[in-house]
Amino acid sequence: MKNIVRSDSYLTLHYRIELTSGPAAGSVFADTFSGKPATLQMGVGQWAPGLEEALLGRQEGSSFTVELPAAQAYGDRNPDLVQKITREAFEANRDPAAVYQPGDIIEFSAPNGGRYSGIFKELGDTWALFDFNHPLAGSDLRVDVSLIGVL
Repeated sequence: MKNIVRSDSYLTLHYRIELTSGPAAGSVFADTFSGKPATLQMGVGQWAPGLEEALLGRQEGSSFTVELPAAQAYGDRNPDLVQKITREAFEANRDPAAVYQPGDIIEFSAPNGGRYSGIFKELGDTWALFDFNHPLAGSDLRVDVSLIGVL
């Protein structure tokens, strides 16, 4: 009997995430089919809850496609997460050797010691504009999955 995906399973899989709506509709966000398979620990937040839910009950060895609206994937875009930060905060977190272009992702240190990422949008004299939404927020997704192993 083949293993079934549970909420605490450890998976080896190939997957392709394609955006089916929004400004980047038709683009592929991630694709492991041409390389090494990925691993995924269910229940620890590596994937959005809606994506993990689509895997539950699936059988090892199966291949399938799931289509998810933005609200069930990474949520809708939140305009409040597009924010200006001070130029000082930008300089403190940037790689001094890098030249940033709009669309680049920069990682920041949070006051609690954690890390978070923002998409660089624009640089002013005293500020930098970032979008702190998840890169897939606001996009409907089509996810192709091939479950290689389930533990």
